[in-house]
Amino acid sequence: MKKITINDLLAWKKEGRKFASVTAYDASFGKLFEEQEMPVVLVGDSLGMVLQGKADTLDVSVEDLAYHTRSVRAGNSQSLLMTDMPFMSYATPEEACQNAATLMRAGANMVKLEGGAFLADTVRMLTERAVPVCAHLGLTPQSVNIFGGYKVQGRDHDAAEQMVKDAILLAKAGAQIILLECVPGDLAERITQAVDVPVIGIGAGNKTDGQILVMHDMFGISANYMPRFSKNYLQETGDLRTAVSRYIEEVQQGSFPGPEHTF
Repeated sequence: MKKITINDLLAWKKEGRKFASVTAYDASFGKLFEEQEMPVVLVGDSLGMVLQGKADTLDVSVEDLAYHTRSVRAGNSQSLLMTDMPFMSYATPEEACQNAATLMRAGANMVKLEGGAFLADTVRMLTERAVPVCAHLGLTPQSVNIFGGYKVQGRDHDAAEQMVKDAILLAKAGAQIILLECVPGDLAERITQAVDVPVIGIGAGNKTDGQILVMHDMFGISANYMPRFSKNYLQETGDLRTAVSRYIEEVQQGSFPGPEHTF
């Protein structure tokens, strides 16, 4: 597997070539995903739920994410490695820069932030200081207490229009990837067409440039429940490596996610 960079993702968007991505938290799975040629790997604050057994992601720290970033990078040198910035680690642009530096030094190629237009100055400051950014819109799990639960976002007209505006603004501010979680498929398609940067979806239909799944959901071993937008590839294939390769193949073909996985 050749080393994947943001330039590869940009080229694939122009070509209409879809790509897969997945979360990882340790060296062993980092290596497995590299061997299966997974282009993008995310060290997600989802570790708070799938590794630590918490009800949400809010208790995850920068130190937790730096530790797991180092672990994944030890097993995987070729995938584009994104790392989440956890709850309240980017409350100000200055804090964002300090904490992003910790994650980049741990091995991340890019950091991911949750939020809309209010993050434009933070995104601009990070990118000006050589920290690539993925902007996460839609269902942003760190805002679970604002949303009142894990609910689909952007279903009404005003919310949808605001999300389109946020995506355009954040891309102009320097975000190099937009991630959309749990939004209607037609809205995700609009945003994908509205920005020049790659758009990755999870629970956002199959019209985005890429897809991402939490690895524990993809293997059917999540402690809580199987989200509607996910698929148990391990149950379908009976083998970890075959499960990963089938996921990558179905994303590239546009057969995953299907209508049953889309809001």
